[in-house]
Amino acid sequence: MQTWLKMSAAELGRGIADKEIDPVDLTQTYLAAIDAHPHRDRIYTQVTHDRAMAEARAAAQRAQQGLRLSPLDGVPISWKDLFDSAGTATESGSALLQGRVPDQDALVLETATAMGSVCLGKTHMSELAFSGLGLNPVTQTPPCINDDTAVPGGSSSGAAASVAFGLAAAAIGSDTGGSVRIPAAWNDLVGLKTTAGRVSLEGVVPLCLKFDTVGPLVRSVEDAALFLGLLEGTTGPDMRHPASLKGRRFGDLRGIAQADLDPKVAESYAESLRRLEQVGAEIVPLQVPELEAAMGLSAILFTTEAYGLWKEVIEARPEVMFDKILERFRSGAEFSGADYVAAWAKLEQARGAWDEAAAGFDAILTPSCPILPPNLERLQQDQAYYVQANLLTLRNTRIGNLMGLCALSLPSGTPSCGLQILGQPDCEEALLRLGASVEAALAAG
Repeated sequence: MQTWLKMSAAELGRGIADKEIDPVDLTQTYLAAIDAHPHRDRIYTQVTHDRAMAEARAAAQRAQQGLRLSPLDGVPISWKDLFDSAGTATESGSALLQGRVPDQDALVLETATAMGSVCLGKTHMSELAFSGLGLNPVTQTPPCINDDTAVPGGSSSGAAASVAFGLAAAAIGSDTGGSVRIPAAWNDLVGLKTTAGRVSLEGVVPLCLKFDTVGPLVRSVEDAALFLGLLEGTTGPDMRHPASLKGRRFGDLRGIAQADLDPKVAESYAESLRRLEQVGAEIVPLQVPELEAAMGLSAILFTTEAYGLWKEVIEARPEVMFDKILERFRSGAEFSGADYVAAWAKLEQARGAWDEAAAGFDAILTPSCPILPPNLERLQQDQAYYVQANLLTLRNTRIGNLMGLCALSLPSGTPSCGLQILGQPDCEEALLRLGASVEAALAAG
């Protein structure tokens, strides 16, 4: 049964369908692993034993009767602590929301439950989802699978740790500037950023509504496709016919996306491109001059909306916040409404330039993150180190959010180094099929 803890969600689902895995036994195995794990309380905020077992028993009955609701019916997963769950505290990693217990599930949790998924509990995260590092001195900072002295990436920090440490078959997180893809990259997982507006945000604690997205952190691209379906109440994209990479054109995004790369990241990225070329893909250097100016709009677009949504709550009790996150929120007050409107107008122009530049490619490639996971203790003691790490962490993933794209982060084979694949808006199905072929090429070496 312990082997179940490292299997993909798709494999577990097939085992349940073939009556080789009982959902009750599977859920009990995960709950026992969670409760026995030394990092349990650093990863999970709440473990919902009763809910999980009730859902597992129902899944087991359906499996016996041949009435499964989806390919993931009976598979146990975790949820980031910003998805409302009825009767269970949902505090978004902040003392500002301590004791907040919703009356009903977020729509995506409700939908996933209706498709048969089993809710193991809620996972820790960066405070109010406003950091890519995963550092949270207010609640807990989960460990990184490759270095327990380093941060795991955020803001879906506990989500990634729950899967990487074998304490959930998959996790559901959110991505506003990279919060699914960074922890996926640093913990050697697959992370899917969906197009803004595709997956419901109803019942999800917001950060920036124009950029917030929902997506899975999983062990394979196949899992990512199944979970996209689960969140939307469908079976997901058809992955039976992987795309050949021969003749596929990938843009190798230069400029800001490859500045200040850690040597290991640079080496890993170069090796990933080499492997794709080996199977017949065409890699073409790509420059998008308008992108750098668009990246400079981030401070206006993200902080203004975030502070606008949270100002009243924050200023009622600012002393309970992590000071670095408080400072970041308050920086949104520095900009006027006119600044915000002008920034959006400039961003739309940059998106047009991006669309034109990307039109001739099947997808655009970058390293998922320029740096490796920073040291936890040093982040707390060295202000300059914190600022630099915080700025660099989300830089490449933010490209996908600013340009309004869907995106994948895949493990490259080098620990904590991900390969980011940027697709077109609302083209998740095509991106996932392409991503499955890229995943196979990277694994083949």
